[in-house]
Amino acid sequence: MEVISLKQARRIALNSQLFDKRIKFKKGKEGIAQTIEHLGYVQIDTISVIERAHNHTLWTRISNYNAQMLHELLSENRRVFEYWGHAASYLPMCDYRFYLPQMKRYEDPHSKWEKDRLEKYGHMMKPVLERIRNEGALGSKDFEAPVGTKAGNWWDWRPTKVALEMLFWRGELMVTRRHNFHKIYDLTERVLPDNVDTRFPDNDELGQFFVKRALQAYGIAQEREMINHINAVQKKVVQKSLKDLIEAGEVILVSVRGNDKQQYALSDGFEQLTKLRKTKAEVHILSPFDNLIIQRKRIEQLFGFEYALECYVPAAKRVHGYFVLPIMWGEQFVGRLDAKADRKKKCLIIKKLEFEPKFNDFEHFLPFFVQKLKNFASFNGCDSMKIEQVLNPKIRDKLRGML
Repeated sequence: MEVISLKQARRIALNSQLFDKRIKFKKGKEGIAQTIEHLGYVQIDTISVIERAHNHTLWTRISNYNAQMLHELLSENRRVFEYWGHAASYLPMCDYRFYLPQMKRYEDPHSKWEKDRLEKYGHMMKPVLERIRNEGALGSKDFEAPVGTKAGNWWDWRPTKVALEMLFWRGELMVTRRHNFHKIYDLTERVLPDNVDTRFPDNDELGQFFVKRALQAYGIAQEREMINHINAVQKKVVQKSLKDLIEAGEVILVSVRGNDKQQYALSDGFEQLTKLRKTKAEVHILSPFDNLIIQRKRIEQLFGFEYALECYVPAAKRVHGYFVLPIMWGEQFVGRLDAKADRKKKCLIIKKLEFEPKFNDFEHFLPFFVQKLKNFASFNGCDSMKIEQVLNPKIRDKLRGML
């Protein structure tokens, strides 16, 4: 068993999540594709109070990121596809075959939720599929009831939207592109590139693939973190494959001092990871759905940072704000801000900014933070900023002066 310090564990995690710039990828679209391939997925979310999660997550790691590049990787280059990874996600097209078992499972649903939808809307699937086959790629809006048509027939929007999604879950349809963030579906045979491997994996192949995917993305991880990394494989399959990879010497056991939870890592290259040195401290403003922090318990154990997304919490019970973004500086989380982009006024509103109680190195931090705020405003299409509340009055005045 390898024994490492908490500091080493943090550096390994940040390196594996592409925050320390040691792992080099190409520029432009190829670099974006390589980033998604390395992380295993990038989560898509509909909340748009600031730039959506997938754009935010990629921008955090790729300074010259452009959302049009991601659009082209999906709709033209076919280097990524949309499906259920960790929730709705952009996934590497080269991983497509490992999602086939999940698609197959939706043909014979087991959960009550899935069975209810099949019972209510299953009859819509064939006519929806035939219309796309005959007319080409369509979105849910193309199935809205024509003027003068009574609701309740097969053109009714809600049933057809559910049918579209069920066909998408089964892999009979794929998202060929998005228009104004709305999915446009087409037949899988017209979207999937000819060179994509579509061999159906057995359980051993499936489990080992996802164990390795998780450990590549995390550097070190607990068993439950590997299981929760991408929700496309059963828990028991991951557990068996983890055991098999340990026996084969491809995965090693790791103990982090001060943490009694068993960790794992890929054996290949792990010794080099334990020798990582401190790099220049950069400021990052993270999406709530960023791959680094999406597993909240993991970040609490590694960095001592407790974080929860409160947009789903009633306003009266919120502690930090509606859409709070963690602030990371180097190897530590130093604060959080509640932000909103007013796109009409092109103004980034910092509704609330607060720092961790033990953090006080503002003299060194603030210049980097101010520059990051300016970059973040620009990324959100804003050319001005408004700071409404800073819990530390001294910092508020300094910030306003620097901005």
